[in-house]
Amino acid sequence: MPHLFDFSYHNPTQIHFGLDSFAKLKSLVPLEAKVLLLYGGGSIKTNGVYDQVMAVLADHQVVEFGGVEANPTLETLNLAVDVVRAQKIDFILAVGGGSVADGAKFIAVAALYEGDGWDIVCGKHRPKQALPVGVVLTLAATGSESNVGAVVTRAASREKKVFYVPPARPRFAILNPQVLASLPDRQLANGVVDAFVHVCEQYLTYPVDALVQDGYAEALMRALKTLADNFAQRRDLDWLQNLMWSANQALCGIIGVGVPQDWATHRLAVELTALYGIDHGRTLSILQPWLLRETIEAKRAKLEQMGQQVFGLKQPSAEATIAAIEAFYRSLDMPVHLADTDVVDADAAERVMQAVREHGNAALGGHAELDDAKTERIIRAACSR
Repeated sequence: MPHLFDFSYHNPTQIHFGLDSFAKLKSLVPLEAKVLLLYGGGSIKTNGVYDQVMAVLADHQVVEFGGVEANPTLETLNLAVDVVRAQKIDFILAVGGGSVADGAKFIAVAALYEGDGWDIVCGKHRPKQALPVGVVLTLAATGSESNVGAVVTRAASREKKVFYVPPARPRFAILNPQVLASLPDRQLANGVVDAFVHVCEQYLTYPVDALVQDGYAEALMRALKTLADNFAQRRDLDWLQNLMWSANQALCGIIGVGVPQDWATHRLAVELTALYGIDHGRTLSILQPWLLRETIEAKRAKLEQMGQQVFGLKQPSAEATIAAIEAFYRSLDMPVHLADTDVVDADAAERVMQAVREHGNAALGGHAELDDAKTERIIRAACSR
């Protein structure tokens, strides 16, 4: 019987959760620090978050940098790196969602590296130091506010890559669920699905008798399914606080310690975003059901367990569980095929598969032995019209 792998776990990010959490900023950011306030498209200036943050930082020296994309690009982040160096910034405060947090991590290490920042993204350079990073979270989905991962896209080559920078793990994260109330429905639905698939990637492999990890993962998935079932209550504080905390716990590392993981859905989904600009959460709902159908035998035991423990199926077959996952996504008006989006490209499957091969993701391996042929079947099932 497979058993837990050896593991070491340490997550030093200090989390301040609640309606009064913004007030903590004043003591968390050193008064002598010169702060880069990093944000995205500017929604923080219309929903009141910017004013609240700046009021708390009134005694601090702050330099602003806005315009970080929903899928942060190397090109934009390099401009921020130039600002950090020119202004001698020594603290980065990310105010936004996972993309802004990801961008802050990149900037924190790239500003101290003399070479090409893409070296960090590609793993050619592994940073040993970083500027300190803090996060004020305004969108719950990725869990980036308390982990070491980040995703950056190089627009010039349409490459989107995941990388890990332990020195840039945020020192703290402010989680005020009230700020989610102004988000569009689409972003809230994306957040539910993004967090759900994060749990799946750490759960849907094979049993290793991990009672704690499985139980916690199942609790998170049930919570997210409950949020979907009660989406009509999405403006209520109770709903919002549960989304914010579920999304954080889904990818803070705790449910994945010692268990086999399979991030193939994410590794394939990045190509849909890079090619067509589709929201990350929606690329996951498009690809995951088809990937699970292709790898069903390798994942059958955990799919059946999930069907019983998460969806409450009386006959929890793997096939029925996949159907339940797909129905869960549809209930949130999330796409489960590329045809459900506004992308019109008869050659989409070929383009995506070409990108997968060019970026070295075709022979993904893993416990399901996902090879080029299986990958192509998944892509064609999800993308061919």
